[in-house]
Amino acid sequence: MRSRQAGFTLVEIAIVLVIIGLLLGGILKGQEMIVQAKVKNSITDFSGVSAAYFGYQDRYRALPGDDASADRWAGATKGNGDRTLGGKYNSTTVTDESLLWWDHLRRSGFVTGGTGTTQPNNSFNGILGVQTGDAATPLGPVLGGITNLILCSSNLPDKVAIALDVQMDDGKPDTGAVRSTPIQASAAAPDITNTPATAYAENGTNAYTLCRQF
Repeated sequence: MRSRQAGFTLVEIAIVLVIIGLLLGGILKGQEMIVQAKVKNSITDFSGVSAAYFGYQDRYRALPGDDASADRWAGATKGNGDRTLGGKYNSTTVTDESLLWWDHLRRSGFVTGGTGTTQPNNSFNGILGVQTGDAATPLGPVLGGITNLILCSSNLPDKVAIALDVQMDDGKPDTGAVRSTPIQASAAAPDITNTPATAYAENGTNAYTLCRQF
């Protein structure tokens, strides 16, 4: 007498497939929610640093980093008071005014977290940095003659950079108050190229540095 081998019915298989689909859908949806939360955090970064800058300027009538009276705090390095920031947004020279910016804001209490001239990180393992317009490379070509103070956030995934530009400006990388440029693939640290982006390309692998005027 032959034994019968039990198997799964079509209904059981269908139920399992539905459950797997629901799980995958929940995971993907959760990932997009995390990305969207990071987009909101990035917008908060830009708004928070802008608020700190205007608060400092209102209190001391000076530009943080460039403040020639910053020696009001023991051990602080003062700027030259020429109303511009010397140094690039991603400078590693601690005496550059673009890095002293963070020290002055921390000493005044307008920025918390971190120490000294250490630049804060964004939600994507990039950095936040400030400089005066396109006076220092490699920002010149991408900013097209902008001379105002700008805040840059590096290493932003393509969909995040697009969302930030759309929500804060005109959605175009080479016009308006928000500009961006692709990250150098060969750079040892997040940096930007000398070639501005004329259009965003969202393919899941591109990354951008995005800068906004104050």
